[in-house]
Amino acid sequence: MVNLEVKTSVNSYPIYVDENIRHQTKHFLPKKYSVIHIVTDKRVADLYLDDLKESLEGHPHVFHSIIEEGEKSKCVADFEYLHTRSIQFGLDRESLVIALGGGVVGDLAGFVAATYMRGIDYIQVPTTILAHDSSVGGKVAINHALGKNLIGSFYPPEAVIYDVQTLQTLPAKEVRSGYAEIVKEALIADKGLFDNIMQTKLSQVTNDTLKDHIFRGIKIKTHFVQADEKEKGIRAHLNFGHTLGHALEAKYGYGELAHGEAVAIGMLFAMEVSNTIYSKNLPVELLYKWLKDNGFPLLIKEINIDSLFNQMKLDKKVVNNQIQLVLLKDIGNPVTLELSDEDLQNYLETFINKMTKI
Repeated sequence: MVNLEVKTSVNSYPIYVDENIRHQTKHFLPKKYSVIHIVTDKRVADLYLDDLKESLEGHPHVFHSIIEEGEKSKCVADFEYLHTRSIQFGLDRESLVIALGGGVVGDLAGFVAATYMRGIDYIQVPTTILAHDSSVGGKVAINHALGKNLIGSFYPPEAVIYDVQTLQTLPAKEVRSGYAEIVKEALIADKGLFDNIMQTKLSQVTNDTLKDHIFRGIKIKTHFVQADEKEKGIRAHLNFGHTLGHALEAKYGYGELAHGEAVAIGMLFAMEVSNTIYSKNLPVELLYKWLKDNGFPLLIKEINIDSLFNQMKLDKKVVNNQIQLVLLKDIGNPVTLELSDEDLQNYLETFINKMTKI
């Protein structure tokens, strides 16, 4: 088993990474809890809810709630629904929420835990590759109709229990989405990891390779989280590719483009802007070819550039109405740069015109 520890201002929590550890969940609980509320989605419930409940056998009060799959569940209605269920189940301040699922479940259940009775414990049990990123760091949130993750908090879990065996049931779209975040981490911090991934075919990835890539991605995420817990400085570098990515998600409607698929396009954009500003030769074509070879949807449908730009202006990293774009001076050397509206619109128009004709 691979273990890591994340140290925050309010707690330190372990990350466990191994195969089949969901069956031993009760052994990873940091203390006894009065009531346990498992939150999951329909697809994951069919696959792994019984395993998790059996692993908690003997606890007198274990309940569960099942939400719909997908980004649309990160909404006020489901947030209120889970609070109502928690009240009905009798959760108190000594209770626990377990988020069993991908990033949507983790973000939503974590935000419920952060706000229920002003905050109770929660544990992340990720079941997607993408959730290797979202489950670590304590950022929990729901979406607003005008933007992604605009309602949320920083609220770290008590543990992350990452059973990589659950990743074997992921559809190809989710594998792509998760790997985009590992590529992001590699580009901002680890050229060796980036080079290794560029030689990996996702349809043939082995469990050992997957564990290695995930662990290295989590280590990178942990480094940035511990250095900048509340995203006041370098933690913002983890948003590489996300400014355009989030805007594309919102404009197309959450769910049409998976989060990582949108971020992949955002990374291509950020790398091209980086090459222009810093006169670099970042491997945009190499990344583009790898994305295309692994089935990422890269053709941007006709989209109103002014509308897309306005959506980017809703990004959480906007300061004084100016977009702070995460760029690369080189692989492993990210920077945050404030761009004028005129420059950004020009870069965006050039990029979108290119991506609508590929």
